[in-house]
Amino acid sequence: MGSSAANTNGVGRRDLIKRSAALGLIAVPTMGFLASCASGDSGSDDKTEKGKKSDKNPLAVNDSAGLDFVLFDGGFGTEYGKDAVKLYEKAYPKAKVKFSGVEKIQSELQPRFNGGTPPDLVDNSGAEQMDMGVLVGKKQLADLTPLLDAPSFDDPAKKVRDTLRPGIVEMGQYEDDACYVFNYAYTVYGVWYSQTALDKLEVEYPETWDDMLSVCAKAKKQGIAGWTYAGKYPYYIPFSLFPFIGKIGGREVLDKIDNLEPNAWKDPAVKAGFEAYYELFKKGYILKGTPGLTHIQSQTEWTQGKALFIPNGSWVENEAIKTTPKNFQMKVGAPSSLDKSDKLPFGALWASGGEPFIVPKNAKNPDGGMEQLRIMLSEASSKNFTAKVKSLSAYNGGTDGMKLSTALQSGVDALAKAGDNVLNPRLQDWYVELNKQKIGIGVLGEMMAGRMTPAEAIKKCQSYADATAKDDSVTHYKHR
Repeated sequence: MGSSAANTNGVGRRDLIKRSAALGLIAVPTMGFLASCASGDSGSDDKTEKGKKSDKNPLAVNDSAGLDFVLFDGGFGTEYGKDAVKLYEKAYPKAKVKFSGVEKIQSELQPRFNGGTPPDLVDNSGAEQMDMGVLVGKKQLADLTPLLDAPSFDDPAKKVRDTLRPGIVEMGQYEDDACYVFNYAYTVYGVWYSQTALDKLEVEYPETWDDMLSVCAKAKKQGIAGWTYAGKYPYYIPFSLFPFIGKIGGREVLDKIDNLEPNAWKDPAVKAGFEAYYELFKKGYILKGTPGLTHIQSQTEWTQGKALFIPNGSWVENEAIKTTPKNFQMKVGAPSSLDKSDKLPFGALWASGGEPFIVPKNAKNPDGGMEQLRIMLSEASSKNFTAKVKSLSAYNGGTDGMKLSTALQSGVDALAKAGDNVLNPRLQDWYVELNKQKIGIGVLGEMMAGRMTPAEAIKKCQSYADATAKDDSVTHYKHR
């Protein structure tokens, strides 16, 4: 990633913004889930008997038992899942695997969860993702610790947990050390752009907010918008805004927000971040009509060169592949720095597990579900996933010898540059409704469309967070 021009005006962005402002696995909107959910003790009594434990079968899978695997059919497609099933069937030739690619996870699976007959393995992602916090709170998920402590597929001397990328295990933890969710993909979030488009403008990726505004101004003169985003699903905005806030004020600001602490949203770093993004609207740097666009439509406008930047996750390469020109040179950048007083350096970004897999507690064959995941965490399966869907997996490695696309290579480079400064906000998986419906759609969408000021937006975010903190029907989680 090229470095941007040095900041020459000597004035902090906060002061400039203060003066000028004196003036949205995986698309996953939440829905009420498991309101009438079966209790954790209900379900089928005909659990599969355990098989014989051995070096090749460390989870004691019943080698003749059926396996019911439901995979979200979305941006990553289903081919990688089908390939993984073939490996399971090769290892357990007497087992019959029922594999289903499903778009509407909640609609199809809620009746099965409520009836106590869920699948053995579920990729819980997409527009109808089941609320993970609710599932954990209702004791509906199996603890995946046996999988994490099992010998890894390729090297029995290493446990599965020792082969994973940073943050994967932690992301599956909610209220204790148990791990209830396994995120198979590894997502790099940030500001996505076309290197070709920047080259045509004769600019480099902006590493400071001053540079970001000047690049947007230059683009505007040529009839190109600076930014677009999923206006109908504005919870995509945090993919670059939250790490921007974390960069300004340190990761503790994001931790306080996740913990629903009083006045967390009133932190100066949140104010600075909101005001900077609002400035994009005030200066006319957002593509006209963006508030009415879906995630697919906004990505299409972007790949067609109508806007330079879009906040997104690394699934975008595969999801937008049909509209992306051959010479686009898709890349991801860490959020620009606000000014020299930022707590974290340029390069800090949000990267974490995505594409969450779960083994339901009431599954008939939970051992088989975990074994299928163990197989998927082999180097061969990981490489196949990366080759098929253009995304990194949770397996730490698996890219050696592969020719990576510009998008994937930029993600690898961005992670290397970030080093220890990888941020992982938990609001999106701890409090799905708060993050997506209330803060994403109800606040950030309104602010970026110019229908709410940053000050009003901050007040609203805090009131929504306070209401969630006081709601006894919601299971609450905290960083430990």
